Amino acid sequence: MAAIELFAEQGYHATKTRDIAARIGMSTGAMYAHFRSKEELLFEISLTGHERGFAALAGPTEAGATPSDELAAMVRAFTTYHATFHTIAKIVHYELYGLTEEHLARVLEVRHRTSAWIEDAIRRGVAAKVFSVPGVSAVARALLSLCVDVARWYREDLGETPAQIGELNAELALRMVGAERA
Repeated sequence: MAAIELFAEQGYHATKTRDIAARIGMSTGAMYAHFRSKEELLFEISLTGHERGFAALAGPTEAGATPSDELAAMVRAFTTYHATFHTIAKIVHYELYGLTEEHLARVLEVRHRTSAWIEDAIRRGVAAKVFSVPGVSAVARALLSLCVDVARWYREDLGETPAQIGELNAELALRMVGAERA
């Protein structure tokens, strides 16, 4: 948690390994017993954050759901995840390029899976003739950005809960794909 707090406060590149160790009351040498480098720590945070985000996106899909219900549930859950875990999500999305090529490739695999999941949901809606979009990939990117960007601006004192923001974004998503709400 100390690394997450410091990466969020100072940014990955400005945070020193000794700062992380000091915050948790550990020597730098003792910390290296758990993580070989600050980059490895960022990788673990990034990979776990992306995997949990994907699980949130993929989790609410129910068998027999309409394309509109499915897309709304996905956007609602993904947005709520990013608001609830905004500190981690901010690091996961905005400090990503501190990773080595190998670690970045592994994280980008999860991002690709996330994009493909939402693109497939949009394609199913288009095929069922309940969505009308100018381009599946472009709309998927816009929807993912809508959800992910919540991490950049969300604060608990704004007066909106993560669930309320998730509900709003679900409604916006349906409007973006031209779906009517039941």
